Order: sequence, then structure tokens, then C-alpha cells
Amino acid sequence: LPTSQLQSASTAKSSSSLRASMPSLTKHCDDDLPLARDAMKFIDNSPDPFHVVQTAVEQLEEVGFVEWKDDEEIEKGGKYYFTRNKSTLVAFSIGEGYKPGKGFKIIGSHTDSPNLKVKPYSKRTTAKNGGVSGAIQLGVECYGGGLWHTWFDRDLGISGRVFVNDEEKGMIRQKMVKIDRPILRIPNLAIHLQTAKEREAFAINKEDDLSPILAMAVKDSLTGGSTDDESTKDEWQKNQEPILLEMLAAELGVEIEDIVDFELNLFDVQTASLGGLNSEFVHSARLDNLASCFLSLRGLIDHVKSGGVQNDEDISMIAMFDHEEVGSSSATGAGSPIIGEAVKRINHALGAGADSPILYDRAIQRSLVLSVDQAHAVHPNYSSKHEKNHGPVMNGGMVIKRNANQRYATNGITGLIIRQLAKNAGLPPIQEFVVRNDCGCGSTIGPVISTNTGMRAIDMGCPQLSMHSIRETMGVKDLTHGLALFKAFFQDFSAVDSMIEE
Repeated sequence: LPTSQLQSASTAKSSSSLRASMPSLTKHCDDDLPLARDAMKFIDNSPDPFHVVQTAVEQLEEVGFVEWKDDEEIEKGGKYYFTRNKSTLVAFSIGEGYKPGKGFKIIGSHTDSPNLKVKPYSKRTTAKNGGVSGAIQLGVECYGGGLWHTWFDRDLGISGRVFVNDEEKGMIRQKMVKIDRPILRIPNLAIHLQTAKEREAFAINKEDDLSPILAMAVKDSLTGGSTDDESTKDEWQKNQEPILLEMLAAELGVEIEDIVDFELNLFDVQTASLGGLNSEFVHSARLDNLASCFLSLRGLIDHVKSGGVQNDEDISMIAMFDHEEVGSSSATGAGSPIIGEAVKRINHALGAGADSPILYDRAIQRSLVLSVDQAHAVHPNYSSKHEKNHGPVMNGGMVIKRNANQRYATNGITGLIIRQLAKNAGLPPIQEFVVRNDCGCGSTIGPVISTNTGMRAIDMGCPQLSMHSIRETMGVKDLTHGLALFKAFFQDFSAVDSMIEE
């Protein structure tokens, strides 16, 4: 054979031998992938708080949870849930061994993420031909503190809820909508049209630069103008982009004139994916904080399915709140009376309510809230942003967040309880996070709930990168670690808590 062919054959043989000796790319994470894929499906199905709650309710009902109405009784061994505004969810199981004065084991999370919401009046382009660009845009409002530059050049859909007039029934109905096609886009300005200073700064005017394109104004220019009779529309409909209403009506199977309002947000239609050489990462939108919502939901469901209710003497609860990203001060946020009223209602229904203040106070003191929100993993390109001795890493286990100035609710006792639960469950040592002294510290729902209810709390979560980007990254093993810890919390909290001197 010619030398070139001999070399090719030798190279092919070497490559084949190398491939045969290499481990499977997913070998190190095989056991973690089924849970990761379940989490990815949950997140893909939940582009907004309304869909988060809907998806969670469907899973709860599959294992026997029933909706708890205000005037209905509850009983030991029961499994219940209730919602507020269709964007906040509370679900709980009552141990068959429950006695008045026993505690609540609560995992709290939040259903919202930074995004672009359609403005109350969606019409942005006033000229029927789309103006100079010929493009029809929507008016959008920034929600929360997003990394808005990551929203450029992404394929965007629309989701949320739409209010529809049902004249036959004399009701206004709420209909969920999720259009996961790339119907919107926020294009970058070409580099050739920017000055060097503009390219370096990449400063975004949130009002002018983030308006997405919905369509080109072709229909009106071809037909000679719209045939819609504006005189028959109310003020709200006159200020809506007509083709947006047309699209919503078509998706929902209703008449355009029956749409009377909506709450809509944009989302990236790219689905969650596994990444890294060993499939050790999940890349997805809204990991903050739907990863926590998913884990708390699965933790409660697994607790119920494994016989936890029969062996439990406490209340096991999850609470998913709206509006954390904007401060939690709303009727459906963690700053609302929802969680405090839930505890009171449950105590009262089970014999330890307003007529038994001592038992109620005892239940509060025996309770613990895990405020679970994603944590900051060390970024390899910006490691100096972390305190050098408190740098969580992805796939390294759950993270406790601490702040001496009470931006987080963790204290010595609550941190010790979680570390002991993890140790007993054979999990990796809990990681610790504190901010640098020269860096500001965020906060989440832990201090809010603890202040409003008097219950002990801890702030913790899974480590991730790119927080508040349109697409974030976390480790698949941390999903496994988180679920195992939450199941241990529901099962063993009381035993560990009783070991600590009061």
C-alpha cells in the first residue's frame, strides 16, 4: 500500500482503539439524567407563573392531592392544595400521627423569573404600514432585573392567560395560552451601524431597544388598509395590536371581540438541553427558580408515594410564590398573608386555631421554612467576584446562603439542621455562600416569611451560572442532591431538630 494509505489505516485503527477505551460520555451522570430530563420537561411546560402552577397541580392531582376550598374540612392523612391568582400554589400533606401543636415542614420557592411582559396597550406601531421599517412591534415592559442583552436575537414565543367573555354563561373566563413558536424577535443592530463607542458600551435603552418585532405590515399594504371597524371596539381593544388579538383568538378558538384582557409574557422557545462532555449540565431558561419549584414538588410527591404520610406526625408543605423577582410585596408574593393564613387555617381545622393560641404558638416554634432559590456558583472567568473561601461549585451539592446583615434568613441552628440532614442522608457536604464585603447582597423570600410568621427559616439553593440570563446553567447532580435533601427534610426534620438544645 502507498505510504499515505498505510498512515490512514494506522490513524483509523488508533482512533478506533481510543474510542473503545474511552468511557461513555454520560457514564458519570447516568443515574442523574432521568431526574434532569423530568426537570427539563417541567421547565419547558412552564414559561410563566400561571403555567408553573397549572403544571404542578396536574402532577399533584395524579398522586391524590385534592383542591382545598375555604369552607371544606381536612383530616389526618389527607393531601391538599390551593392556589391564589393561578400564579401561587400551596400544597401539603397531613401526617396520620399529627397532633395539635406539631410543626410545619415547609419548602418555599418562587414561580416568576425576569422577562418581558406585554404592556396593557400592546400596540406600539401607530402607522398602519409599520412606519419607516415596515415592521409591526409590540410594546413590552421589563419585569425584574434581567440580563436584557441576552434577549437579543433569540426566538421568542408568548404565554400567559387571556380573559374571554362568555356571553352565553354570563362569565369572564380565564384561558391559558402558550405559543411556543418563534413569533417574536428583538434583533441586534448591525455592527456596521454602530460607532466604536457604542459597540464597547452596548448600553440598552429598555424602552426603545427591547421592542420585539411581531410581523411585517404586509397585509394592510396589499389589501389597501384594514377593514376593521374601529367604532365597534372599546378603548382597550383599540389600543391592542390587531394581529396579536387575531393570533390569540385563533389559538384559543374564540372570537376576537370576546377577548377583554390578558397577562402575557415573552419567553425563549428553545427547550432545555443537556450539555458538557459528560452531560453534566442543564442549560435552560428560568432555572432561577423553576429548578427549586420542581425539586420541592417532586420532594413532596415522593414523600407521599413512599408512605411518608403514614409515618409522619407533622405537616409537610410546599409553597410556590409569585413576584419574588420584584420584591415579594403583592397579594400573591411571599410578603402576603398567604403562608401565615395557611398555617392558621390548617391549625384551626385540626384543632389548634384561634381557640388554642398556645398550641398554635408551639406549632410555629416547631416549624422550619426552607427558602429555596438558586445560588451563585463560581464563574471560572470571574472567580474574583466570589469570597475566596466561600465559592460554591456546580455538581458539588446544595448551598446554604448566609449574611450577617440578615439579607438571608439562615442562622446557626437552621444551618446546622440542614447540614446534619445532608450528612445523615449520605449527601456531599453542604456548600456555603457569603458575598464579599465590597459587594452588595441580594435577598429572597426567607427573611420575608420569617418576619411575617415568626417561623425559623434558612436560605439555600442549587448553584448555577448566568443567573437572570435568558438561558442559565446548572449541574445535573445538584438536582439529585437537592431532591435527596428535600426528601430527608420531610422525613427526618423533627428528629434532627429535637437533638438541638433549646
